[in-house]
Amino acid sequence: MHLRAARAGILAHASATFPGVSLPTPAKIEQAGPDKLRIVWNDGHESVYPVRSLRLACRCAHCVEEFTGRPLLKAEGVPADVKPIRLQPVGRYALQFEWSDGHDSGIYTYEYLRELCPCCAEAAQAPK
Repeated sequence: MHLRAARAGILAHASATFPGVSLPTPAKIEQAGPDKLRIVWNDGHESVYPVRSLRLACRCAHCVEEFTGRPLLKAEGVPADVKPIRLQPVGRYALQFEWSDGHDSGIYTYEYLRELCPCCAEAAQAPK
């Protein structure tokens, strides 16, 4: 199933429910301005991602050396105005992004997207 880009350049809505699975899953995905992507999760949490940050966080074999984990993707090689042009669900656990820079091999698990959530990342780094 392809989640085609809406007029503004990203999909308008996607949803999924998985009985017996407690991991958060996207209930809604939408563009939130020219350089942001919003995911509303089935647990009510809302994540707003700078899209370039998502592109730079790709962990595919083209972007990260498989055996050492050494980053291969150089930030200066990613256009400042990069954006997702298509999202496609991968099974019941991830999204695959097709980016405006031609990259399309990265798979972002829902768990990884939640880790990348700016507000969740800030909370995890806050002093306890």
